[in-house]
Amino acid sequence: MDRTVFNISDRLRESAGRVPDQRAIVAPESRDPNGRTAWTQISFAELDREVDAIARGLHTLGVRPGHRLVLMVRPSIEFIALTFGIFRAGAVCVLIDPGMGTRSILKCLDNVEPDGFVAIPPVHVLRRLMPWRFRRARFNVIVRPGRLNWGCCSYASLLRLGQSDTGVLPATTATDSAAIIFTSGSTGTPKGVVFEHGMFNAQADLIREHYGIRAGETDLPGFPLFALFNLAMQVTTVIPEMDPTRPATVDPEKILSAFQAHKVTQAYGSPAMWNRIGRYCEDRQLSLAGLNRVPSAGAPVPLHVLRRMTAALPPHGDIFTPYGATECLPVASIGGREVLAETAPLTARGKGTCVGRVFPGIEVRIIAVTDQALPDIQAAKMLPAGEIGEIIVRGPVATRQYFNNPRATGLAKIPDGQSFWHRMGDVGYLDSDHRLWFCGRKAHIVHAGHGPMYSVCCEAIFDQHPRVYRSALIGTGSVGRQQPVIVIEPEAGHFPESSADAQRLGQEILELGRGNPLTSMIRHLLFHRAFPVDTRHNVKINREQLTTWAARQPLLTFSAD
Repeated sequence: MDRTVFNISDRLRESAGRVPDQRAIVAPESRDPNGRTAWTQISFAELDREVDAIARGLHTLGVRPGHRLVLMVRPSIEFIALTFGIFRAGAVCVLIDPGMGTRSILKCLDNVEPDGFVAIPPVHVLRRLMPWRFRRARFNVIVRPGRLNWGCCSYASLLRLGQSDTGVLPATTATDSAAIIFTSGSTGTPKGVVFEHGMFNAQADLIREHYGIRAGETDLPGFPLFALFNLAMQVTTVIPEMDPTRPATVDPEKILSAFQAHKVTQAYGSPAMWNRIGRYCEDRQLSLAGLNRVPSAGAPVPLHVLRRMTAALPPHGDIFTPYGATECLPVASIGGREVLAETAPLTARGKGTCVGRVFPGIEVRIIAVTDQALPDIQAAKMLPAGEIGEIIVRGPVATRQYFNNPRATGLAKIPDGQSFWHRMGDVGYLDSDHRLWFCGRKAHIVHAGHGPMYSVCCEAIFDQHPRVYRSALIGTGSVGRQQPVIVIEPEAGHFPESSADAQRLGQEILELGRGNPLTSMIRHLLFHRAFPVDTRHNVKINREQLTTWAARQPLLTFSAD
């Protein structure tokens, strides 16, 4: 086990030493009467000093290594500075996806038992209303307070405390916990993923080297945590004017205005975000001339999004679809231009979604699907190239455990001597060219009488219809004898408003399915106006909720003729 002295905030200090005057973060401050955005910024040197003051201020308050501090602050300079300040203090930064809803958030907080909250006023109001729930929360900092500070140390006071502290901050190691991240996920109850300082470091290096990111570039991340990688790479972060929990509602004009104002060279966003921006550019014949790369993750990126975005990007630019999960990222990546030129025709035939070649230093294997815990790698059945199975991954970015959840950890990790493999919860295969293909979530396999049906493989066949925005394969009945049902979300303005139109459109869509052996047995179809999706990326279909809805609907049934 690596016990090297290291803290991920050291990467920020290194950046501040190399490019002290370069902008580290640019954030929207306000809008003038004409609708123009006023921006504020902070240099790498200024940010590093602020992070140091935060860490020392926390230490003065009594925060010690291992204390768990919940960070609930909107995307801002303070959010990024506080994240690195908590790291530098040796504490564990707890981040909970705010889009998962109050009930789930409270479950996450009960699980983590925080030692304090660093948050905006509404969070502290909730904390004070539930004193029995947060008895351990002694170290509380309020950000942007109103007239009341709710018994907290203000952000400004924290900085003053830290600026007067001259002591030595505690040392951490590469294997010490840096963060616990709860995401809404696509299946099951949210789990806290434990990140170590060394894992963040490995992620930053893999991303920089694979995509050729250079110091001095400018990134607009649609997901706030991606700013952490930028600071480690001497890349300027532009905080976008958007709600990161609702990327499907992003205002394209605000994003494109930020691109132009700050000469953005890279922008991360979910497929839902690029769907809106790509359509906007297509409708107005706009070009995103300055962008070198557009990473998009969270779910497979639809082909129509890849087509629109590559058309808007300059010839040297590309939209990339890195594959991974909160527990293990990055794993593999492919460019949109390669997808459209080489793998899209195979996807349309039901071969799955190609997610590209595996990153250097990352190992991927395919094992036979099982829901059982595996005591060691010898208990797993390895599958040959081309055969669909469960995807497992090993490498320096794979997290070791879920916080306070040994059962989930045991199900997700496979010991292998001194190392381990992480079970991605996905099914797929490796092709003869060593590319990884994604076929769907393991939990979303429809276990029909004739054998397993994989969601991503089947849905791609129906998605080719021009009136189909997206589709979802679900199963009704008992496992092993499930009846496959395809649910269709039509393109905007194309929902069938009469039973006759529904019959005509349904017949056309299922006719596509009959032409492929993977879907030729599907006889049942439903139309849905807007699929339920995950709260973080607004793109992962909640098939569990969709299945519950479908059970209450009369199915459209079609004969084999």
